[in-house]
Amino acid sequence: MLLKYNKADICRFNTIISPVLMDVVSRRFLLLFFLGFLTPVLVKAQHPVVVDDETPQHIFSFKEIESFYDPAGSLSFNEVKDKPFLASKSSTPQNTVLNGVYWYRIAVKLDAPTNKQWLLEFFDQTIDHITAYVPDGKGGYHQNQLGDAFAFKAREVSHKNFEVPLQPTGGTAVYYFKIKSHQPADIIIVLRSVNWFIQYANSEYFTFGIFYGMILIFGFYNLLMFVAVRSRQYLYYTLYLFSVGLYEMSTDGLAFQYLWPSAPAFNQYAFAIALCLISIFCLLFTRSLLHTREKAPMLDKVIIGVLISRVVFFAYSFAFNRDLFNYKFIEFIPLILAFSTGVAVYRKGYRPALYFVIGYGCICFGFTYKILIMLHLDWLNIGAVTYYSLTISFIAEMIFLSIAIAAQVSEFKRTRDKVQKQMIAEMKKSRDLEQKLNKELEQLVGVRTKALSEQTTLVAAQNIALAEKNTLLQKQAEEISRMNVLLEKDNEELHTSVEQLARSRIMSEDVDFDEFSKIYPDGESCFAYLAQLKWALGYHCRKCGGDHSFAGHTPHSRRCSKCDYEESVIAYTVFQNSRIPITKAFYLLFLMYASKGKISSHKLSEILAIRQGTCWSYSNKIKKLMDDRKKELKKSEGGWSKLVLD
Repeated sequence: MLLKYNKADICRFNTIISPVLMDVVSRRFLLLFFLGFLTPVLVKAQHPVVVDDETPQHIFSFKEIESFYDPAGSLSFNEVKDKPFLASKSSTPQNTVLNGVYWYRIAVKLDAPTNKQWLLEFFDQTIDHITAYVPDGKGGYHQNQLGDAFAFKAREVSHKNFEVPLQPTGGTAVYYFKIKSHQPADIIIVLRSVNWFIQYANSEYFTFGIFYGMILIFGFYNLLMFVAVRSRQYLYYTLYLFSVGLYEMSTDGLAFQYLWPSAPAFNQYAFAIALCLISIFCLLFTRSLLHTREKAPMLDKVIIGVLISRVVFFAYSFAFNRDLFNYKFIEFIPLILAFSTGVAVYRKGYRPALYFVIGYGCICFGFTYKILIMLHLDWLNIGAVTYYSLTISFIAEMIFLSIAIAAQVSEFKRTRDKVQKQMIAEMKKSRDLEQKLNKELEQLVGVRTKALSEQTTLVAAQNIALAEKNTLLQKQAEEISRMNVLLEKDNEELHTSVEQLARSRIMSEDVDFDEFSKIYPDGESCFAYLAQLKWALGYHCRKCGGDHSFAGHTPHSRRCSKCDYEESVIAYTVFQNSRIPITKAFYLLFLMYASKGKISSHKLSEILAIRQGTCWSYSNKIKKLMDDRKKELKKSEGGWSKLVLD
């Protein structure tokens, strides 16, 4: 608890020691004692930060931010105010105990009432819970709830960082913050005027736009290269760049603002997914660009092992303990492995590996720099450059890796030219050898030609005899073909006559279902016959009147090529909306026609094995149709088929 002194205390102090003050030595001794007693107390008092309207912003140093750790996490705000707060000893205060409750406070002094609006901003966007206690100017405090555990739309200021709006009225105000986070959180607090904040935010978002624009440009360029040449290294590099962009957006808060603002739970571990993808595509890109299977087979096996281990570690952490995601230093293993592989391959004479080594050297340097700062080597922390050091390293790496890919293309071209020269030399040797062999062959061919000439004369005489025989066989074959054509024509005419005879008999005589089924054995034949009846005079759309159509979705249906109206084969026929099989429906219609409507529904049910009620309903429909078309049935041929169409 801080000790305070007022004027009355000082007066009582002077009254007590006034007799001694007459002595100069004693006065000096008491003065030293007085200063020695008060100095520790004054050191403990928190010095407020003095600002005015001329100050656009103030970044609180670690000495200006005092903290108190609540081990149980059960203390209330009023209880915490009376606890001893201590100034941070590191350049950036952090929560050394994950998921622990920390309290921080700062003091701000305004010498006069301000005409500006002010904000307190937290730079670290990964803090889960921030409860800000802001003086209300009436001796009390009001609370503001912040943190990435809440949906982005719940923020009072729509910005990637956490902002607490202030309305200072002058004098000294002490602000308290209760912070709890499942991962290490940097307590970086900045006091800004709203005007300065808008200017700063615009510049920052513009810088981010350049950075992510570079990632998109490099990524899409390499994606187009992959589509053009089908080399997997371009695909791996594109996915690596997009993974880097996803990680950067996850850590700087832009992903939560624009990609998944309503998914705070996913935002807690989205960075871990991006880091895992970075490691995977980093190693895959290394294998593809450096050809480690041929140039460094042992390191290639190590890369495969690290790839599998990284995926297993991510799956275990995701399923059982997501706090393991906070151990980001494990990403140093794939990075240093890629860097070491590049060095090993470069030492074997593969020149494009030089730029690869420089690129991954940059990212290894940035990663190492971040780790050293996390280990509280505060002398390395030099401001904004430190905060964005990893981003700067990513930019440098992206440039050098692109140069490495270009160098690989140049190396490939150089190797190709060398191989082409070797091929030309080999072709020249082959041509000389070919000419020599041709001369030798000419001599051998001359001897062989003379022998073949004699054999050719004999073969020619035999060919003449064979040609005469072939001519005779050809005439016989033509005669047989002519006879086959005549036989096929007679068969077709006989088949047509038999089919017409069967149809005529079905149209006019009493036949059983077995004989009827030979002409209409299945639904396909029934539908084909219906299609022949419906569109015998050509297709005509019932909706728009169009005359052109093509096959529809159902068998033998027609779809209008003009209005896309589709008409099924049973539409506008007596079989429309029929619930019995089409073959039996055909036979029922035939029986009704053959019996002139006198067959009973019981008989139809017995013949067709269909419910009597269904036969009765369907036969009544056909009787009515026969009555309506009595004259048409008497005057025209076609039998029961005249009852099919509506």
